[in-house]
Amino acid sequence: MTEVKQYKVEEAYIEAKNGLGEGPFWEQHSNVLRWVDIVKKKIHTVDLNKGPSSHKVLAENVVAGTTANIEGTDSKFVFGGKAGYAIMDKTTGKWEYIKKFWTEDEIKGGKEKRLRSNDGAVDAKGRYWITTMNDSEEGAEVTDEGVIFRLDTDGTLHRMIEKVTIPNGISWSQDNKLIYFTDSPTKNIFVADFDLESGNLSNKRVFFHVEEEEGVPDGHCQDAQGHFWVSIFGCGKVVRVSPEGTKVAEIKLPTRCTTCPGIADEDLFVTTAEEEEPDKNPESAKLGGSLFKYHIGVKGCKLNRFKWNGSS
Repeated sequence: MTEVKQYKVEEAYIEAKNGLGEGPFWEQHSNVLRWVDIVKKKIHTVDLNKGPSSHKVLAENVVAGTTANIEGTDSKFVFGGKAGYAIMDKTTGKWEYIKKFWTEDEIKGGKEKRLRSNDGAVDAKGRYWITTMNDSEEGAEVTDEGVIFRLDTDGTLHRMIEKVTIPNGISWSQDNKLIYFTDSPTKNIFVADFDLESGNLSNKRVFFHVEEEEGVPDGHCQDAQGHFWVSIFGCGKVVRVSPEGTKVAEIKLPTRCTTCPGIADEDLFVTTAEEEEPDKNPESAKLGGSLFKYHIGVKGCKLNRFKWNGSS
């Protein structure tokens, strides 16, 4: 049996007090970490050269679940919003949609109100994959209405996977022959064969199943060695999983609701959410919604830039 190495984080890097922190994204050119708070509708940044004192809110009153950089510009970024794909100016905070998720008939049927973006990533061809799910902030119950979308560089929108509940982290193998994605309530990270040229996938199967009784897999990222770092929401840990799907390490955090990891240089940053049961878990509640940091000693895999040649 593989030995599972144990690590522990005692303190928060930034006590951000996020309602639902998600999507830590490292801008390598500026050494700035960006992340979102879906519930409180904010986008945060911290300059890693300066440390926690440089933490600021870049934008408010914007629902964002995932962000990515854009090919050819460092002054803007793309994000998955409440109703579709959008681009934001980093200087002014102004933004606009470039592609909506839903058809006119679906909007009339209430889908735009009931659902929101949740997670996403850009593939090696510059196409942006975004997951959507029911929006509890709108009072919507979680159903299988979720869709995983793919926006191509020419503006064509594809529905790649339908009938998912809480779709989370997306990534690809280093040779781009496999795609990985999570559906949290199933406790599974799935893998499928991936054709890079067409962007199509096939032969979906389970890659990793979370055994922890109280936890479900949330966001994940990959390091340069092809290992996965997976947030286990509900039991306060991030686990490292080998390319073969075996857990080899875990990092314990002082709050239960760990949501998403991201790697900046050789440091792992982990977003978290507010403690869902503060009376039952008062210690977890103290640092719920914070950003955490742990030095893992391995770099992250390349983060692709979104290539946009389309029109809204």
